[in-house]
Amino acid sequence: MTRRFDHLADVETFVTVVERGSLTAAAVALSTTPSVVSRAIARLEARLGSQLLRRTTRSMSLTEAGQLYMEQSRAAFAQIDEAERAIQGTAGAVTGRIRITAPTTFGNYRLPALLQRFTALHPGVRVDLNISNRNVDLAADGYDFAIRQGMLKDSSLIARKLEDAQLVLVCSPSYAAQAGLPDSIEALAEHRCLSFLMPSTGRAVPWQLRRDGEDIDWTPQSLVQVSDDPLGVISLAEAGLGICHGFHFVVQERLARGALVPVLPQLWGRSRPFSLLYPRQRSLSAAARAFIETLVP
Repeated sequence: MTRRFDHLADVETFVTVVERGSLTAAAVALSTTPSVVSRAIARLEARLGSQLLRRTTRSMSLTEAGQLYMEQSRAAFAQIDEAERAIQGTAGAVTGRIRITAPTTFGNYRLPALLQRFTALHPGVRVDLNISNRNVDLAADGYDFAIRQGMLKDSSLIARKLEDAQLVLVCSPSYAAQAGLPDSIEALAEHRCLSFLMPSTGRAVPWQLRRDGEDIDWTPQSLVQVSDDPLGVISLAEAGLGICHGFHFVVQERLARGALVPVLPQLWGRSRPFSLLYPRQRSLSAAARAFIETLVP
């Protein structure tokens, strides 16, 4: 009997090439070589009798036929994936794989304890964790979950709140000894304040403070600015470069051992939510359901 779908490995290679953007990147993802990937694409094009990719030494793009085939192939693989999700864990222990992306703040300081609890409960589940401040497309990048801070804007995703994280102001003892501590919001303007630049706008993120029950957003005018990773302002503050604004769960250990000291604690009180996000239109595997049950309060 002739196998109808013995070319599926070539189809998967084609999808990987398009998603990764090059033969070389696809080869790395598939643990093979660019020449093997190139032969797989050639076999698939010969089978279909149509060119799928336009390739030069410097660029690659989909033909019209390639675009159509890519869309249909991705949909087919998604159906196979959902079929596997539907039966994973139906008999006995939960097994399978989940892929998670989390920002550096939560990924380094909150998620390890949560994952320790999850893996202890479900040792048969493989966890692939990406710690990055890049806003990924869950569907396109193949992630099951994203942990993000702030309010949800994408209605195609479900958001389950993990916590409201308190925001604080801190500096190093050496900075406090040299420059003194401010006694008001207005006095902050006379100090070296370390700001974080929002990746989407390139502008400094306002410090979220509260005075006499009133919420105040105060934007620092900084000579030292950090981009990409908000943990950078904490490191700079600990080194004595100035005052920073950040999450209490990140600085609490440094406060406890005296590496940082509180600044204007009377203005603390604001918080930002962290939520677990996942696609609305997707069947959840047993592993994914177990992950939600473990993490969400």
